[in-house]
Amino acid sequence: MELKVGDDGNRKHYGSAVYWWFTVSMVAIFVVGAGVFTILTKIHHHSHSPQLSNINPKYVSSLQLALQFFDVQKSGKVENNRVWWRGDSGLRDGKEENLDLSKGLYDAGDLVKFGFPMAFTATVLSWAILEYGHHMDAVKQLDYAVDSLRWITDYLVNAHPFADILYIQVGDPEVDHNCWERPENMTEKRPVIQVNSSFPGTEVAAETAAALASASLVFKEINLTYSQILLEHAQQLFTFADTYKVSYSVSVPQVGKYYNSSGYEDELLWAGSWLYHATKDPSYLNYVTEKNENEFGSLGSVSWFSWDDKHAATQVLLSRVNFFGAKDIPDVENLDLQKYRETAEILMCKLLPDSPTATSNRTKSGLIWVVPWNPLQHSVASAFLSVLYSDYMLTSQTENLYCSGKMYKPIDLRKFAISQVEYVLGENPMRMSYLVGYGSEYPRYIHHRGSSIPVDAKTGCRDGFKWYDSPEPNPNVAYGALVGGPFLNETYDDFRNNSMQGEPTTYSNALLVGVLSGLVATSSVAWSF
Repeated sequence: MELKVGDDGNRKHYGSAVYWWFTVSMVAIFVVGAGVFTILTKIHHHSHSPQLSNINPKYVSSLQLALQFFDVQKSGKVENNRVWWRGDSGLRDGKEENLDLSKGLYDAGDLVKFGFPMAFTATVLSWAILEYGHHMDAVKQLDYAVDSLRWITDYLVNAHPFADILYIQVGDPEVDHNCWERPENMTEKRPVIQVNSSFPGTEVAAETAAALASASLVFKEINLTYSQILLEHAQQLFTFADTYKVSYSVSVPQVGKYYNSSGYEDELLWAGSWLYHATKDPSYLNYVTEKNENEFGSLGSVSWFSWDDKHAATQVLLSRVNFFGAKDIPDVENLDLQKYRETAEILMCKLLPDSPTATSNRTKSGLIWVVPWNPLQHSVASAFLSVLYSDYMLTSQTENLYCSGKMYKPIDLRKFAISQVEYVLGENPMRMSYLVGYGSEYPRYIHHRGSSIPVDAKTGCRDGFKWYDSPEPNPNVAYGALVGGPFLNETYDDFRNNSMQGEPTTYSNALLVGVLSGLVATSSVAWSF
């Protein structure tokens, strides 16, 4: 934008050369100053904080890897893919319903597109970009993150053709799990599943609303038209989810075997919170506070953040509003936000290893460990929430966190997050990295179809199992894949048939991207999105 100031004044002659030069000089200084102010304003707006310090090369390389895994998982027409062994796949997905569902991500080591965890992946990735996009940008990873996010949101928009219809799955898991083949070679039928007003699915509709609302904030300064499209879909989906309160596990029982929901209350609060951030509409804040905090909020009790349970994340996200304040929030709602923050602090105290209320859900070496299947999801999710809360404290100049009388600083939460990441990257009894491609020791036999089958293999559905049974390491390295993780006794069995420990997921990777983005540098976060 060209800034024009004082054109008429600069054309006038005052009879004194000295005075004329003085006038021109002052105008020039004003123009330059205004330009610098504009540039700095744009930098601050896009980068949240221009001041970065202590960039950590170790976390930079880890972040680069973690983001690359989304390219490994892409369905559709490959565009500028960084993964040499991946090609076009799923190009006809959705065609029988006259929809283009070719994009999106395969959720794990199989070839099904599950809408619930995919939407969660997008929400977490959006959150990471909104909080730490300036960190990503500083290490040249922001474009990759935004590209992966859009790959998902394009799919989610297409999966929502009408206000009360959402397609939530592509592919038959039973058929898929009886095949071992590259996605590029799929020939089986790939049916689609929808939720609608007759067979609702509150949690998947609400999670998709959260994904699109948070993504609308990411794209607001990049592509305003696209951002508005995302927000419109988000609002429609939230209305759909809130109007027809039925679990998708009830309406579509076949999804229960793979991504069974424990309840939809958390997704409604999660979506409402993101819609408040995206719109600043006070009705959404009222929804998550006065209207539903007691019934849905799980206030005062601790839960573990995951693709299925967003209570803890919602409490941290609403703490953000309480930390930084907002105009015209009624006192009663501010008190409600304080309750969310107090519950978030209960979790923070649980996570700190030497807190009087420290959780026992951890290994001897200090890794948060909740369940045997994909245990690292909870570890990196907890680390992500802790680094967020630490940065909220720093930015708002909140010096202390009290845990049953013991005082902690924001740095203590950051140190906890670092401990979880360091464990993932190799500071563990196995002396191996659980992030594929990081270091010299990492899993070589991950449970992943595309990684395990040579690119030139002429195999189909069933005969591909010879690669599943092969004693050789995977021929294609799935760089950036975060595997499931160790058992409680901190051992790991690197076998391809060990899906409990060895199968990577997009949602765990999104959480890892979040925490790594927070740790890659030190800075404040934005006061508002």
